[in-house]
Amino acid sequence: MSMNTVTENKVSWISIENPTTEDIAHLRRYYPFHPLDLEDCLSDIERPKVDEYEDYLFIVMHFPVYDPDQRVSRITELDVFIGSGYLITIHRGELKPLIDLFRECQRDERARVRHMSKGAGQLLYGILDRTVDYIMRILARVGERIGEVEGRIFTEDMRSIVEEISIIRRDVIALRRIIKPQIAVISNLERKDRSFIREGMEVYFGDILDGFSRAWDELEDHREVIESLSATSESITSYRIHETMRALTVISVLLLPLSLLAGIYGMNVPLPFDKDPYAFLGILGVMVAMAVALLAFFRSRRWL
Repeated sequence: MSMNTVTENKVSWISIENPTTEDIAHLRRYYPFHPLDLEDCLSDIERPKVDEYEDYLFIVMHFPVYDPDQRVSRITELDVFIGSGYLITIHRGELKPLIDLFRECQRDERARVRHMSKGAGQLLYGILDRTVDYIMRILARVGERIGEVEGRIFTEDMRSIVEEISIIRRDVIALRRIIKPQIAVISNLERKDRSFIREGMEVYFGDILDGFSRAWDELEDHREVIESLSATSESITSYRIHETMRALTVISVLLLPLSLLAGIYGMNVPLPFDKDPYAFLGILGVMVAMAVALLAFFRSRRWL
């Protein structure tokens, strides 16, 4: 089994990483949990929710984990059973702040006293507080990436900038999809009193709710900025394409009369001055004059 336990002041924290059927069978044997809740602990992804029973809560929450290979945040699930004198966390071993807090409580008595001496509700608050800080660090990194794009957006390497904007936009969309449902879960914890959670905890859960609301507001700001950067990059790209097309058009217009003249004198028929030894220089001079006249016309119309 992958089950570890920390106890302090009649409060037990049971941490299960990568749960197996043996772990679930153990919980079924020693705790009065609903079979459907236990089944949910083995599924890949359950929707965020709070299932309330007479003597315990079953909480499912999602948190972001950054995947450096795909360069996008993906979902990791945290399942929590909380009742009188115990807190059980079940996860896939990907949520670093939760793992660090559990190890801290294992090693340090002062950490156990700080997080566990006032009941399971206080311990749950400590876990959620760590995860909120973790989410804010992820959002800060997203903000740094957006800042880098802002600093480079007027450079010549527009292809890499468009690619980076697309990657950041995908990450912001993924984070929004993860964060938004958690607000309803925390709101449920904040607005209801439970007999097995110490009184006065609504203030602490309200603080967590504020943290998730700040994260959502920051995601909204990131979304607006990245959409603006995307629109700016499209405008810059369109302008550069327009400039390129204008230059190519000018070249085409310049070459058209010259090609016509060269084509006429390349015909195998008698033409004026075709026997003159200076005909080539004359034709060349006419071509130059035509090119200069066209350039002067383009400049007068501010096309160049």
